[in-house]
Amino acid sequence: MATFNDATVGTSTGGTTPDFSLTKKSEPKLRTVQFGDGYQQRLRFGLNQNPKVWDLKWTAKSNADADAIEAFFDARANDAAPFDWTPPAGGTAGKYICPNWSRELQYANINIITASFVQVFEP
Repeated sequence: MATFNDATVGTSTGGTTPDFSLTKKSEPKLRTVQFGDGYQQRLRFGLNQNPKVWDLKWTAKSNADADAIEAFFDARANDAAPFDWTPPAGGTAGKYICPNWSRELQYANINIITASFVQVFEP
């Protein structure tokens, strides 16, 4: 399994480190039953019922670094293969997929990449 880091992706030093102002979202899986008298019952379900979603952004990336990051995502898009990634600021490493990303060519050789990393659970 691949790891999303500079060595595996092939970017320059720090090329895979996203900009700060990134967003981490949580959406626990809940089952809710609403009864006629207003009573509500909630139940969390599943073994891994609280996956994290990270919205990331890389700015001012050269064409070479942007090509390498995009190629990494493209290579895993065909079979939805997960990759290992450690969130910044002391986050816990886990397996993630990147279901969507975009690339903006801002100036000559200056790119902006945005992507969502969704945590997955598998053996």
